Amino acid sequence: MRPVQYFTDGYLEQCKKIKPEQVLQFLEDFRELQKSRKPVKSKLISIKIPEDLLESFKEKANHEGRPYQTIIKELMREWLKLLILSFLFEFPLV
Repeated sequence: MRPVQYFTDGYLEQCKKIKPEQVLQFLEDFRELQKSRKPVKSKLISIKIPEDLLESFKEKANHEGRPYQTIIKELMREWLKLLILSFLFEFPLV
C-alpha cells in the first residue's frame, strides 16, 4: 500500500494552472525515459542513520510486509520525480 501524499495549498493552486498538453507531454517523456532505461546495477553504500529513525522505518516496512530498503529506494525515486515536476511546472516543493 502506498503512503498518502500531502500537498501544500500553493502546490495545488499551481497544479490547477497546468495545461492538459503539459501533463500529457510530461507523461509521454517519462514513459519514454522508463522504456529506454537499461537494467541498472545496484551499488552498495554506507550511510549513517539515527537508530531510532531506522528502527521505526523497519517496523513500518515490516508491518506492510515489504523490505525497508525497497521502500527507501521508492522514496528516493518519488523525491526525484517531484524535483523534475517542480522544475517543469515551476512550482516550489514547500
